[in-house]
Amino acid sequence: MKKIVALILALVCVFALCACSGGDNGDEKKTLVMATNATFPPYEYYEGKDMVGIDVEIAQAIADKLGMELEIQDMAFDAVISSVASGKADMGMAGLSVTPDREKQVKFSDSYCSGIQVIIVPEDSDITSADDILAKIEAGEDIQIGCQVGTTGYTYSSDTVENGGFGEDHVQAFPAGADAIAALLSDKIDCVIIDNEPAKAFVERNDGLVILDSKYVSEDYAIAFAKDSEIADDVNKALQELIADGTVAKIIAKYINAD
Repeated sequence: MKKIVALILALVCVFALCACSGGDNGDEKKTLVMATNATFPPYEYYEGKDMVGIDVEIAQAIADKLGMELEIQDMAFDAVISSVASGKADMGMAGLSVTPDREKQVKFSDSYCSGIQVIIVPEDSDITSADDILAKIEAGEDIQIGCQVGTTGYTYSSDTVENGGFGEDHVQAFPAGADAIAALLSDKIDCVIIDNEPAKAFVERNDGLVILDSKYVSEDYAIAFAKDSEIADDVNKALQELIADGTVAKIIAKYINAD
């Protein structure tokens, strides 16, 4: 009798474990992992211990629409694309602009926002445009431009003159935009090329710097996925719906003044 009772109890435990650890639990939310670099206001940055910004809120809205939990992994900017391409993250959102080089490694969603690369200079600088930088370089001056490593600002400006850049010898890559600004303030470089929105934040925080009126490059921001991503279509569909119903526009307007 004791053996029969023990066998019944054992079977009950087995069935209970199977019910708890079944491979298809409809009540369990899957996780959507987003790779980013939270040093890029207003797209992703910290307020105290909380990460906030345009990309953060759009990613959360996408996760909510898909019924998933959002997990954000903060990493170096130049690690975002490789993290997505290798499948360590489901998607990358870090103010990522679509470029031919990046498209060789990952695929992109529809664009959800436009970015502008601008030039920051000291107030007393005689540089008034990208043409001035090029003219000085062609005249033999050792003009040095600062950019954040891995950004399109660095990619574009370090390209050859024939392709619209200034040449690698005239561009310095820094770990973060703030490091490039620090170098500019200490007269180690002549200007900084960076996205317009963080540029405004840097100029607001540091006296003596201005953003030139002329734009350097305009670009579109999108979400990056691995080439073989199984979730890319679902995420892009959710993004399209959030754009169509005005959610994305409201999020962007929260962080970027329409003026």
